[in-house]
Amino acid sequence: MEKLWYVVYTKSNCEKKVSCLLTKYGIDNYCPLNKTIRQWADRKKMVLVPIFTSYVFVHIPSDRLYQVKQASSDIINFVYWLGKPAVVRNNEIENIKLFLDKYSNVKLEKKSIRVNDTIKVMSGPFLNMEGNIKSIEHNKVKLILPSLGYMMIAETSIHNIQVVPNGYQLERMIS
Repeated sequence: MEKLWYVVYTKSNCEKKVSCLLTKYGIDNYCPLNKTIRQWADRKKMVLVPIFTSYVFVHIPSDRLYQVKQASSDIINFVYWLGKPAVVRNNEIENIKLFLDKYSNVKLEKKSIRVNDTIKVMSGPFLNMEGNIKSIEHNKVKLILPSLGYMMIAETSIHNIQVVPNGYQLERMIS
């Protein structure tokens, strides 16, 4: 059977624990971690914090969904979309990995998906990826990854993107 990326919903602050346990059981998974600096009274320290709170991605065939759910009491359920476990495209998982390798202190903004101009990224971690542009402010470009419903924010030059045909409005904004 074909392996797909599913989203597991975990108890609060159990993402890394669930990821380690799934790995121990031989279940391919990914818990995206954000490098961020935390301030204590006496020191600053770089720590790895899950970027998607209470989410771990698992790469499994659909017949193993029940097995994953039974792997830990810290797993609440799968995330569902239209009555079925939500599936995330391979290229979006790869793009999250590339994005987090390149940037630290990444912030997420939850947004509902709206039809905006479609662009194609010409360089950087989202090379050749098409997405919807949310806004352009100075050199900050906001891209939407459709199946996740999150907006990842990166500072990049406007020259790193190209308007896909029928993207007339974005072309006017750049000019």
